[in-house]
Amino acid sequence: MPFPSLSTAEIRTLRSPKMPVDPLRPYAWLIEPERAANGLVEDVATLFLTNRECPFTCVFCDLWRQTLDEPTPRGAIPTQIAWALSQLGPAAHIKLYNSGNFFDPQAIPPDDYPAIAQLVESFRTVIVENHPKLTDDRVLSFRDRLTGRLEVALGLETVHPEILPRLNKQMTVGDFTKAAGWLRGHDCDVRTFILLRPPGLSDAEGVTWAVRSLQTAFDAGAQCASVIAMRAGNGAMDRLAAEGWFAPPSITALYDTLCQGLELRAGRVFVDLWEIEKLWPCPTCGPRHTETLQRMNLSQQIEPWPTCECR
Repeated sequence: MPFPSLSTAEIRTLRSPKMPVDPLRPYAWLIEPERAANGLVEDVATLFLTNRECPFTCVFCDLWRQTLDEPTPRGAIPTQIAWALSQLGPAAHIKLYNSGNFFDPQAIPPDDYPAIAQLVESFRTVIVENHPKLTDDRVLSFRDRLTGRLEVALGLETVHPEILPRLNKQMTVGDFTKAAGWLRGHDCDVRTFILLRPPGLSDAEGVTWAVRSLQTAFDAGAQCASVIAMRAGNGAMDRLAAEGWFAPPSITALYDTLCQGLELRAGRVFVDLWEIEKLWPCPTCGPRHTETLQRMNLSQQIEPWPTCECR
């Protein structure tokens, strides 16, 4: 039986207060290595932009914490990008992640596209995130201004037919497939996000459906995918956990998903290591597990899994 649906109003009621943010500064920025499409490990500048909250209210999302309640002021995003780049060293690629949808005009004003494109002209790839239903000609307007190649990250999340509708993502697998095909047909690259163990699934079921979702994404045209371990902490997920509908995946489930994803040989597969410490079986062996996953992310090769000697 699938977990009970939560309405947009219920999800928002369960939230804690937002964190204070500055519309002229990104809320985070860093450089991290990633296995690139050319097979090399190259540095990626990742900027977490501050902008208007995503209009979709997903059950699992916790990115609303660092967002604005009102439309992003014109000029704020270029100011954020310029400031972050002044703090970071060189990188080959850049991710302009904005806790939602790059092509939502209330989040990223289209009038700022020319200034943004000028700021990122030295990067070979510009990666943004977007909802499948907001994938339209605004993508082309931005793409045509870039010197580098545009890559759009679309959240497929899961292809489970009963769980996807209950995530309040307000999209179907068909919407994802259509958007991915449209992007590839317009000379844009595609990556995707896949959730590991959404509510209502066991650890083993979580792996099975994550791998099925990876295959669907690659079949639709995605060239790389990031698997994200589901976590509590946003209010709605905590309620589902308290009611017995959700538990986070084990770190071995994350490893198994990465192995099976790599065995598909359909595209690059990464596992997200954000807050990976919460999945550690113990503080002694957890770092070795994390190091193994990170090496596999970078090499795209399967390694033996270190056993936890503390159990």
